[in-house]
Amino acid sequence: MSDSWFKHRKYLRLLVIAGVVIILDQVTKLVILKTIPLYDIIYVVPGFFNIVHIHNPGGAFGILADHSATWRYFVFLFISALAIGLIVYFYKTTPNHQLFLSIAFALILGGAAGNMIDRLRFGKVIDFLDFYIGRFHWPAFNIADSAITLGIGIFVYHLVFKKI
Repeated sequence: MSDSWFKHRKYLRLLVIAGVVIILDQVTKLVILKTIPLYDIIYVVPGFFNIVHIHNPGGAFGILADHSATWRYFVFLFISALAIGLIVYFYKTTPNHQLFLSIAFALILGGAAGNMIDRLRFGKVIDFLDFYIGRFHWPAFNIADSAITLGIGIFVYHLVFKKI
């Protein structure tokens, strides 16, 4: 097969994976916005998992949430755009045979884009997955955050075990 076929397939993989993440992320957030009032909780597995409706004006774990809305808006849009640019660059330079690494970058790209869409639309991110054990809560998150975390996990695996 020609090298251009593999390159075409590589970029198709990026579009499909990132696109699926964005669609799943935005559809689930739309369902939350339409069906659960802000700050309400649906108890799914008592003592372990709830579905909530929370708006996170900050970054991961609420970082910078106490700064002005305008400042946060531009800082997080800049960081998101920079991250997306870097991920596209890393994806472009990833060898075609490194399938899992390219999947990792596509997941991160889709997640970053999903949360960036929220920031553009609302100035904050919609979170709804709430895991906890007793009093110990993990901060609420969403599908985009999950894709970013999974993608980073695969990337770290490659750094540690694949010697890239």
